[in-house]
Amino acid sequence: MERLTTRQLPGRSERDRPSEGQLPPGTVVQGRYQIVGVLGVGGMGSVYQARDLRFPSVTKLCALKEMLNRATEPHLRKLIVENFEREANILATLDHPAVPDISDYFSEDNRSFLVMEFVGGKNLESLLEEAEEPFPADKVLIWAIQVSEVLAYLHSHKPDPIVFRDMKPSNIMLDLHDRIRVIDFGIAKAIQSKERGTMIGTEGFSPPEQYRGEAGPASDVYAWGATVHALLTNRDPRLEPPFSFAERPIRELNPDVPPAFDAIITRTLSYDAEDRYPSAIELSEALKALAQPSAAAAVSAPAASAAVAPGTVQTRTEQLVAAYQADADNAVPLWAFQCEDEIRSIPCVVGDKVVVGAYDNNLYAIDLETGEFAWKYAAEAGIASSPKHSDGIIYFGSIDERLYAVRADTGLKAWTYQAGDSIYASPTVDSGHVFFGCDDRNFCAINAKTGREAWRVDIGARIRSSAAVSEDLVYFGAEDGVVHALEMGGKPKWRFPTKRAVTSSPAVADGLVVVGSQDWSVYAIDAVNGWSAWRYRTRHSVVSSPAVHEGIVYIGSADGTMYAIDLYTGLRRWGYDVEAQITSSPLVYRDAVYFGSIDGYVYSLDIRKGGLRWRFKSEGPVPGSAVAYGDLILIGSVDGKLYALPA
Repeated sequence: MERLTTRQLPGRSERDRPSEGQLPPGTVVQGRYQIVGVLGVGGMGSVYQARDLRFPSVTKLCALKEMLNRATEPHLRKLIVENFEREANILATLDHPAVPDISDYFSEDNRSFLVMEFVGGKNLESLLEEAEEPFPADKVLIWAIQVSEVLAYLHSHKPDPIVFRDMKPSNIMLDLHDRIRVIDFGIAKAIQSKERGTMIGTEGFSPPEQYRGEAGPASDVYAWGATVHALLTNRDPRLEPPFSFAERPIRELNPDVPPAFDAIITRTLSYDAEDRYPSAIELSEALKALAQPSAAAAVSAPAASAAVAPGTVQTRTEQLVAAYQADADNAVPLWAFQCEDEIRSIPCVVGDKVVVGAYDNNLYAIDLETGEFAWKYAAEAGIASSPKHSDGIIYFGSIDERLYAVRADTGLKAWTYQAGDSIYASPTVDSGHVFFGCDDRNFCAINAKTGREAWRVDIGARIRSSAAVSEDLVYFGAEDGVVHALEMGGKPKWRFPTKRAVTSSPAVADGLVVVGSQDWSVYAIDAVNGWSAWRYRTRHSVVSSPAVHEGIVYIGSADGTMYAIDLYTGLRRWGYDVEAQITSSPLVYRDAVYFGSIDGYVYSLDIRKGGLRWRFKSEGPVPGSAVAYGDLILIGSVDGKLYALPA
């Protein structure tokens, strides 16, 4: 058992103190990772901040956890390495936004290194020391829910549940975006049998059974309770008699803690494991139920701000926006245009009209002000491809295997290009060419004026991802799971493999190509070299295409969450959950993010914190995406209607 005196408590100054055998800044290990500084010091080695030199155009930081093997006995050396490898193997199987990703593992001389995602910020122990007083109960409840969700994830891990075994404030980071991250899985263990282990953990935070070498999910529940008790009381259990929490009731030390929250914590600190919550799954449910009343109050609080001063004259759009702010479910469209079949494409604004394709074979032009019909052009099959406009011509593809060029003013055909199979991907117009992929496995470049083929490349798989063009390179994904970069003449530049189909259309920003994959991941790839910069794993496939705005990536997932992810680190800023899959790609406009969902709603979220501004219920799923014009948000639905909503 770890036993710390007051002078040994690991404050930041202790962790930063140089230690014998530490690698100095500037050292490069494995020919790739350059040491920047020391993040922490442990009994087996140090944790370093390092820069990944494989990314010369961006500064990609990572954490290097070192295991310095000083043992001389072969058996002991082997045991130490096996323990370190166990941490690597456990982390490699985990897929949770609050758990740092592991990207590499290697050994050099008598050192082994684990390469992990760098988590900026401070741990809760350091923050508690700086505060010199208990944290507010409402803040601790938010943290406690997030930590319980991580433990619930571990306790439901397949094929074997994982028990963390060392939950305490110093192993919980509050990152730069105020999100909880759980670190240091050095003694986490998969539960495969009921064999007794060794005494391990941290005295004061570990439950009685862990002193006997026994640990299960209920042990983590106890350590969670001890951690939360410390955060709410600023009393370190390592300096108190073991298992004496009953002698230090929370509300006597901090009367601001609600009785219901106190009751949950008290149950988790029961001496007997069977008297606690059996796992963090049940604990997390209890905490979320406790948080519901306060969450409801928080949601309803802004309603008063929608009041209008007497005598104020508002436009219809302003009135509707005010109504949305007063009641998030009171959204009313300014107009709705009815097509004869589903709308799955993204509208395109051309002058005073909005153009959209539908599965009834028609491309419609609609008056932006009134929502009235202007003209339509009929293809020979449904239109899933989104129209694009350039120099008075509208380009779109169809399931009828043709790429169309139609005049924006009259709706008359300019030219068509015959492909070899259906076209679902939306065209991209750049440098006088129309770029698009096709189900015939070809990626094509067509002269935008004449419709003549400039070049095409057989990719070897269907292409339903739309291209992004930047710095004379064309980027797109394919159904074989590969993200491609081609030079303007069609010559391959690089290929980046994912594990499943890439239908998401990439976005290029600050030297990175960001794209989603159906392997449940969002990737950031070096735009020049095709190297992985970071990977963010969601809970289901990603068909949605990313929108990048001011260093933040917004993207939806079939897990029902709209994510905001830091462009440079791959860390989650916030997430907003809806009731069904999100295949719609987000639109960032002014201070909001707009998207549709298969649950039939169109959502408007606050761009900074991800809170709901308003939502609108259509009469069918909304797999398509929105476009903005002035004070309008235009989006189609499977119900066949194109809706104009106030921004």
